Amino acid sequence: MHSTPDKDTIAMLPPFARLGLDRIALVTTQAEAEAAFAALVVASAWGFDTESKPTFRVGEASDGPHILQLSTPERAWVFQLHDPACRAVAAELLRLRGIAKAGFGLRDDRKRIIEKLGVEPVGILELNTVFRERGYRKDMGVKGAVAVLFQQRFIKSKKAATSNWANPRLSEAQLVYAANDAYAAIRVFDALGLGPEMTGFSG
Repeated sequence: MHSTPDKDTIAMLPPFARLGLDRIALVTTQAEAEAAFAALVVASAWGFDTESKPTFRVGEASDGPHILQLSTPERAWVFQLHDPACRAVAAELLRLRGIAKAGFGLRDDRKRIIEKLGVEPVGILELNTVFRERGYRKDMGVKGAVAVLFQQRFIKSKKAATSNWANPRLSEAQLVYAANDAYAAIRVFDALGLGPEMTGFSG
């Protein structure tokens, strides 16, 4: 069995180079969604994640996801899901066969997508499962995976993580946070030597 690096070990590593705003596209309209669709369908795999507005009260249900992030190794698209036409294109992307959609901790994302978009995502690959199959004994998560594969520290802003993802206007910090979760996932997918045939939801 392999051990997962601890927080102190990760803190000593050099930072992972994240995507900047010049390589992140915000998708809020049908036209932007169709342009994103055309760019994404030529890839064989995407990094994949969603964000939902946090809930703070007991019994409060989230109506997320509010954001869907898809990334290739070159750039990322952040879909805001309040526009029905944008939602429809996002749902179509998630239904596509033959494209792996890789990420971490996707069980909740999958459930919420089914409820919000009315589609069962196809080709979802839980990267934690791949690490478990390769002898890592606990959930790796994006920080652990980046540390193991690249010997680098993946920076995540707690403030952005708990921000309001339902806001009509996302901040630059939110865009960078959301896009890089998906970007790190596709970089991990590639580094693990996984192909598009490695799909099928698990986890």
